[in-house]
Amino acid sequence: MKETGTFNYADERFADLQMLRYRLPQFEKLSLQQKKYIYYLSQATLCGRDITTDQFGKYNLRIRKTLETLYTELDASADKDNYDKLALYLKRVWFSNGIYHHYANDKIQPDFSEAFFRAAVKQIPIDKLPMTGYNSVEELCDELCPVMFNPEILPKRVNKADGVDLVRTSACNYYEGVSQQEVEDFYNEKKAAAGDNSPSWGLNTKLVKGDNGLEEKVWKENGEYGEAIRHIICWLDKAKSVAENQQQQRVIDLLIKYYRTGDLHLFDEYSIEWLKEQAGNVDFINGFIEVYGDPLGIKASWEGIVEYKDLEATRRTRLISDNAQWFEDHSPIDSRFKKAEVRGVTANVVCAAMLGGDEYPTTAIGINLPNADWIRAQHGSKSVTISNITDAYNKAAKGNGFKEEFVIDEDTLDIVSRYGDICDDLHTDLHECLGHGSGQLLPGVSPDALKAYGNTIEEARADLFGLYYMADDKLQELGLLPDKNAFRSLYYTYMMNGLMTQLTRIERGKDIEEAHMRNRALIAHWTLEHGKGAVELVKRNGKTYVQINNYEQLRRLFGELLAEVQRIKSEGDFNAARNLVENYAVKVDDKLHAEVLERFTKLDIAPYKGFINPVYKPILNSEDEIIDVEVDYSEAYDTQMLRYSSEFGFLV
Repeated sequence: MKETGTFNYADERFADLQMLRYRLPQFEKLSLQQKKYIYYLSQATLCGRDITTDQFGKYNLRIRKTLETLYTELDASADKDNYDKLALYLKRVWFSNGIYHHYANDKIQPDFSEAFFRAAVKQIPIDKLPMTGYNSVEELCDELCPVMFNPEILPKRVNKADGVDLVRTSACNYYEGVSQQEVEDFYNEKKAAAGDNSPSWGLNTKLVKGDNGLEEKVWKENGEYGEAIRHIICWLDKAKSVAENQQQQRVIDLLIKYYRTGDLHLFDEYSIEWLKEQAGNVDFINGFIEVYGDPLGIKASWEGIVEYKDLEATRRTRLISDNAQWFEDHSPIDSRFKKAEVRGVTANVVCAAMLGGDEYPTTAIGINLPNADWIRAQHGSKSVTISNITDAYNKAAKGNGFKEEFVIDEDTLDIVSRYGDICDDLHTDLHECLGHGSGQLLPGVSPDALKAYGNTIEEARADLFGLYYMADDKLQELGLLPDKNAFRSLYYTYMMNGLMTQLTRIERGKDIEEAHMRNRALIAHWTLEHGKGAVELVKRNGKTYVQINNYEQLRRLFGELLAEVQRIKSEGDFNAARNLVENYAVKVDDKLHAEVLERFTKLDIAPYKGFINPVYKPILNSEDEIIDVEVDYSEAYDTQMLRYSSEFGFLV
């Protein structure tokens, strides 16, 4: 394996972002077949990049390609100040897969002027600009400039504000010419006609209003995004030839058929077969998966990730999944909502080998799929916790002073320092492996009944499941926690994050909008209000801290809220979901927010992190056969992004 110089987890930093690198432990010990499998799957993962960028905004690709041309073609020394501002804006666009902040969803405003941009574009040879559909450079600028520079035009990628048309006020590129009501009516009719085991209608389409009414444009080989999908299929086909077993080959075959047809019944069949594949060491996700980027939670963004098992760490998750029925039976929820038989729950700790689409540059630290409730109920789910990603986060955060600034006292800091990493990993395991797979809907309840609040409620449900069981003696009995009080580390940092420190990710005066942040705020503020002194915010030396007075009572509160959140999901109680989210998860105390931002700014820490992928370099023999695959960690952020645009830029 090739490594250049000393490995540094932390790399380039700009705006509110810090780039990190992740290592591939034990990669050199994989077989040649496994290395080739990872390489081919990684290429398939990178082929979907432009799909995600286009999904995140109708003008994103043209803006990105224009900026990249300016970045590479302009004389930087001619106007260094504006060139540096353009470079910063482009790096942020790369990071967010478009012009909207990856977390806040607000439009990123350029620091350079429209006049500079127009003049710069006119300096570039026309054949180097994305001119498809334009007759002149002026036409290109006239379309892009209002979107880039006018804060009132398409201001937000995903809008979740209560009381407005979420479709018409969101800039994501999933709908065109339709209203929220029209979308809901269209898909409700499809679901009603399909009955039980209905596919996830709309998952892989754009819904538009044309001359003949509403029409779905399907993302498939000979449809929308076809050029990128054809390349994905090509690399998947190569991967199939070196798969570890026949089940992996079957999974890839079904995925290719789905990409070719766009048939969601095939996607469900693929998902079920993907669940069954447990024997191989290498696994992957590739497709239209998560719906957080759609304000209605219907359309899925494209994402890809390649992974291989961390066999030693998987012992932890296997212990949890092997006891899934015990956890379900002892959950503090109404017995009507419990699964009588927990099926097919599996979990592994894995190392990420390649990130792509909506998993790049930022990625989840744990994943539980498939998302369809009926598949979970009948066939189970597969969970992963990504160990080398969490390791990179932890290594990069060592010694940054964050915990010392916000944790209330030395005793609490000591328990957080001793048990923080293991408790965070275990909570992620419980969240992904059991939380998302627990409980059941009552007969006749639609999985989409909670509408725009569904994602927040689901994440709260999984988090609460993990929080409740973190303090259970069962975890010590299984040997997963070293100390009966270790759970206090997680309880403290979770409450601190939900009440205070996650506010570092929000601009002053803004509401909380991202589903995971809303979930944490909901749990923390609800327990603060209902805790009768179990937890409180206190002042010490002019600073606000979280103080937990009764950890056992806090656990009971988590159990009470879990029971209510599960009831809301199981019964499809939209009004109760709306009340919980709007009352506890959205609004921010401005005075506390200002204090947290001031304290955080002094630490000089970037609030958001993302990753630079490793580079795979196949080693060929004289007959052009791959005889090894080397890994290079040295590629710079801008070099990687420009290379991806050149090698995998299949869409215009």
